[in-house]
Amino acid sequence: MRPELSSLIKLDQVSKHYYKPESEIELASLTRHEKVYTTILETLDEGIAKAALEVAEEIKRNVAEKGRCVIGFGSGRGALQVYDELVKLYFADKGSFANVVAFNMAEFGLGAIAGMEQSTLRRINEHLFNKVDIDPENVHTFDMQANKENVDSLCKLYETEIDEYGGLDLVICQLTKNGGLVFNEPGSVSSSSCRLVLLSNETRTRVAESYQCEDAPATAVTLGISNILSAHKVICVAWGENSADALYNTIEGTLSDQAPASFLQLHHNVKMIVDLEAAHKLTRINFPWKVASCEWTSQLVRRAIVWLSRHTGKPILKLTNKDYNDNGLSELVTVFGSGYDVNIRIFNDLQHTITGWPGGKPNADDASRPERATPFPKRVLVFSPHPDDVVVSMGGTLRRLVQQGHDVHVAFQTSGDVAVADENLARMLMLYQKVVHRLNADVTETSFKHVETLAQEIKGKKPGEPDTPDLRYLKGKIFVCEGITSCMHMGVKQENIYEMNMPFYEESAFGDGKITQVDIEQVKNLILKIQPHQIFFADDLNDPFGTHAKVAEAIVMALNELRHEPFMRDCRVWMYRGQWGAFSIDDIEMAVPMSPEEFSFKRDAILKHQSQIHDAPFRDPENGKLSWQRSIDRNKATADLYSDLGLASYEAMETFVQYKFRQDQ
Repeated sequence: MRPELSSLIKLDQVSKHYYKPESEIELASLTRHEKVYTTILETLDEGIAKAALEVAEEIKRNVAEKGRCVIGFGSGRGALQVYDELVKLYFADKGSFANVVAFNMAEFGLGAIAGMEQSTLRRINEHLFNKVDIDPENVHTFDMQANKENVDSLCKLYETEIDEYGGLDLVICQLTKNGGLVFNEPGSVSSSSCRLVLLSNETRTRVAESYQCEDAPATAVTLGISNILSAHKVICVAWGENSADALYNTIEGTLSDQAPASFLQLHHNVKMIVDLEAAHKLTRINFPWKVASCEWTSQLVRRAIVWLSRHTGKPILKLTNKDYNDNGLSELVTVFGSGYDVNIRIFNDLQHTITGWPGGKPNADDASRPERATPFPKRVLVFSPHPDDVVVSMGGTLRRLVQQGHDVHVAFQTSGDVAVADENLARMLMLYQKVVHRLNADVTETSFKHVETLAQEIKGKKPGEPDTPDLRYLKGKIFVCEGITSCMHMGVKQENIYEMNMPFYEESAFGDGKITQVDIEQVKNLILKIQPHQIFFADDLNDPFGTHAKVAEAIVMALNELRHEPFMRDCRVWMYRGQWGAFSIDDIEMAVPMSPEEFSFKRDAILKHQSQIHDAPFRDPENGKLSWQRSIDRNKATADLYSDLGLASYEAMETFVQYKFRQDQ
């Protein structure tokens, strides 16, 4: 498989000089704001491989020195990926766990842990212990009989057990999105020890997503920050853009119990291993002019000027030479001659991203426009990971394309059934039953009983239990029909809306399968059928379901295989975000503005997705907003940012980045 899409994008934007310096002197200069040793790898796969090798080497060193290695194992998704890689090393005879003593670092709930699907030890067993040569007697976890009365004493006993083995030689853990370690959430102090904790709504949401259950445990038992800091070495991993804020606070922030991972700054032997996406807010990646002489690409110049404008509170065209000199950007004045010359360049650069013609304006000079004037009209293919993504993320643009006469096609890559709550399906089944009674509809007794059976199945479902194929099918049809209605509201012809039902999603219990060549061929066949002049697809890779990243991977690989087709020479590929993130303004290549009326029309189309309006999972833990509401906010915030920079003022904006084939693909 190719490297993930997000890494391909970042590799085009970030000079290797900033994360792979050629000397220790350069590294010292670049990392002078960093308080924890951090290794940045280009891709997720490289990061996982690096972390696994570090663990394997640490095991070998400790076994050679004292005959065993005592390890605290975290169970976050990022850590589990490292364990998968460790299994590969084991089967390649590059690592052994025969002399490893393992301590589970956290477990859910009280009392009934042993029978729970949501068990951290069960996850670690599945990914690592059941596949390697570790002695089961060397795997330790929390007492399964813990209750409110004895949990404190049992936690002390667990710490004593660790001490009897000489303490932890190594801790393997993952940085959480909220800046925690294991289940040490914001509010955990550096002296915290093994204890019972109440899980935050954010963590419970994350657990529910990870374990595919609607009701996550409310409590957990966890080793504390002091237990982690007492380990001889800590290897902590962080992957993906949604870890960026937490990583910045951990590496460059101040010590704070609101970012418990920041206490790693107190440890003498910590290694953070992260990918480029997670590292993108570190100073050496985000603001390299603060720590080094820069390679001034067009994109970096834009980022610097936007930063300076926001930092000073001035529109771009009002920035002065003094502003540049006072804020560490005098190098730009030297390169371009004056601050005013830089201002004009970046102002025009940003101005040219704005267009009301996302498909290109016919009979117009397109030299400074994001899209070509010809051919016109264009065949446009928009991929939507779930049935609502296209309207939520780029509904205004979709409507413009239709209104301006382009032949617009929309493909729902998955049914999105896992995002439809049981209550929504129960309501639909109830309606069916009542309609049949009212109209005396001609249905067989068998069919009616089948519907009654489905209704009972929903009532009897246990937390974390997957839906039956029939329940999944019906939930998916609810979401798909809403998506069709919404797209038609935007003017898309019903015959131009496709249900792809990609196999990786349909053939796995929770829609979390792996992309295979079958999925890629399906994408290729649709592209070949339409032979579009424009393709839009979602780059919302922080989707907690993981669906967006997988369907994007399938699209990128399909495009790579089709790149030499004649029609592809005249096809531009655009990426959009909205549901789960937004492009930085220095990345944006096309910004499609909306008037108040157009923005209202988009909201109306979003509201056609009734199953997602109130009952969808993954509300923002801070404000309770759903993903579509956050997308609306992002549209407005982008327009406000353009206005603050001194450009035209609009109600809202949808933004896009062009996907360009890399030379090594």
